[in-house]
Amino acid sequence: MDILTIITVLILLCTAFSFLNEKFIKLPGTIGVMAVSLVVSILILVAGKSHSGISATVTLMARSINFSKVLLDVMLGFLLFASAIHFDYKKLKMLRLPIFILSTIGVLISTGIFGGLLYLVTLFINLPIPAIYCFIFGALISPTDPIAVSSILKKSKIPARLNIIISGESLFNDAVGLILFVTLLGIVHESGTTTVTSTIKLFAQEVIGGIVIGAIVGYLGYRLIRSIRDFQTIVLISISMILCISLIAGKFHASVPLAAVTAGLLIGNLNFGVGHPANEHLNQVWQLLDEVLNTILFVMIGLQLIMMSFLNNYWLVGSLSIVILLFARLVTVTLPAMFVLRKVNFNNLTILTWAGLRGGISVAMALSLPNSPYRETILSATYFIVIFSILVQGLTLNKVVAMLVKNDANKNKN
Repeated sequence: MDILTIITVLILLCTAFSFLNEKFIKLPGTIGVMAVSLVVSILILVAGKSHSGISATVTLMARSINFSKVLLDVMLGFLLFASAIHFDYKKLKMLRLPIFILSTIGVLISTGIFGGLLYLVTLFINLPIPAIYCFIFGALISPTDPIAVSSILKKSKIPARLNIIISGESLFNDAVGLILFVTLLGIVHESGTTTVTSTIKLFAQEVIGGIVIGAIVGYLGYRLIRSIRDFQTIVLISISMILCISLIAGKFHASVPLAAVTAGLLIGNLNFGVGHPANEHLNQVWQLLDEVLNTILFVMIGLQLIMMSFLNNYWLVGSLSIVILLFARLVTVTLPAMFVLRKVNFNNLTILTWAGLRGGISVAMALSLPNSPYRETILSATYFIVIFSILVQGLTLNKVVAMLVKNDANKNKN
């Protein structure tokens, strides 16, 4: 299938799914779109991937898209820039300690707990997965997904402070997860030759390189935008920035997510001057782009189910992985609160746990795994977690928040 046909079919599906959701289903935007997409994928699977009509076209399109490459190399920079450009740096700075802890130490703790428990559980159910692959799985699933988080938190009733912590954590923790993922894969393929020195070098290259590239491109973009007032050119400059970031960061093996977030924070928080059109309208354009790209991404996540006919063989591992990940997330947010922040609010910890959503980035990393006897198990379990995270946690998040807030109010009255 040629590129024009793929884009046309994908946009038509996004439009149709979005219309069906808005007209009849009325679930929150991206959640509803993904739900419709999943239903369509399941119908195609039940029909045996029919080679006639719409089913054949959708199946062929799903097979033609390299989801991992499209998301990680193309869409990710745009989505993260769009999220970061709306973020208030002053609020981020006020809560930098919990955000830093959760996005670094938190990912390490979650990876360790998830990998260790999964290894023990798979031994117990007689479906053993080597420990190193359990930790690889932990590395790709532990970081919260900034795209899923931002799309769902927009309409949530989470207290402002927790909203900033969750959003900030999701913007920065991907770099740590990716480094862990790459390092652990290196141990598997290089028979343990990965060293502490090479890991530190990789960290510096990914993290520091990403921040530097994002800061340079972001500042140059800011200076260019500030010097003109033609809004069409301003928008083109902002789009060119993301394309340059993806290209340069890819060439130097730096973190595209961190570079895009850094540039987005700069553009979103620097002042362009009194009456400058970018101050009012640039955020609005990127908000629209964010919503459109989120819709496309969630449709693509749903359609990936067509490629995973083996899901039914791994439902037990997938279901147990959901429970293990929720437990790991709870421990991850509790330990820093107890030993570093020395503040334990169980309602806040519950919200932080339930709002730790996983999404397309985890699926993309799982799809990038090289062939091994355990690839399909990890990929299927990842998909179970992502579906549960977006549909169940995403749909019930406001109810959980409302219940906890009500409990707090009742306690204060008593």
